[in-house]
Amino acid sequence: MAGYPFTSALVTGASSGIGEAIAHELGRAGVPAVLVARRRDRLAAIAEQYDGFEVLEADLTTRSGQAVVTARIGSSTQPVDLVVNNAGFGTSGPFHEQDVERLTDEIELNVVALTRLTHAAVGAMVPRGRGWVLNVSSVASFQSAPNLGVYAATKAFVTSFTESIHAELKGTGVVATALCPGLTRTEFQSVSSTESYIEQMPGFVWTTADEVAQAGLRDTVAGKVVSVPGAIYKATVAISGVTPRPVSRFVAGLVQRR
Repeated sequence: MAGYPFTSALVTGASSGIGEAIAHELGRAGVPAVLVARRRDRLAAIAEQYDGFEVLEADLTTRSGQAVVTARIGSSTQPVDLVVNNAGFGTSGPFHEQDVERLTDEIELNVVALTRLTHAAVGAMVPRGRGWVLNVSSVASFQSAPNLGVYAATKAFVTSFTESIHAELKGTGVVATALCPGLTRTEFQSVSSTESYIEQMPGFVWTTADEVAQAGLRDTVAGKVVSVPGAIYKATVAISGVTPRPVSRFVAGLVQRR
């Protein structure tokens, strides 16, 4: 069991995937947590396994849902010192064939909600001189992704935004970290209609939600600005940083046509 310095946490998108894995990791470590998602029944099933867990049902694609969660983050009587912005989804396929309302919700959740919750977290943590924000991004944030263009763009925002906030917070006692996993077996594949990746991509390129959760929390505690779980993806990110963008776009296009 890992030991963490957090006294309390709030995790969005906690009903499945990486968010659920982070919730269990915190629960096993004895860290009380507020679990946020739309599916109250799934949150309750997780919360009942651990002491001090709280369920907060909210739809973060709406401003009203965002307001409920920012209010909880900003509570002075029940403060949280770790906020994990994990809620998000993707949409795959040719951009012009996609439902623009779904894409708008994707941007609202992946970008707007994350920004508003991070603002609430940092605003509450800086005066206390202590806190951690873990924003879940993706290795897709480092390159173009044909047929996942909006998703990759939202994650590019998350990584760049978190890097900027991390620098701003230096010396405050508050840390912001971007977690950038690669292919991870979660409900993301079914929600984003990328189930074909499971058959197309070899087993060794896949990480588990537990591996990602543990790496993200460990790197957050270490004060890292970017956390990339898995040796393959660390190398991928390093290479992408020195690869000319035309070459990167060409390779991304080949992968998507597989």
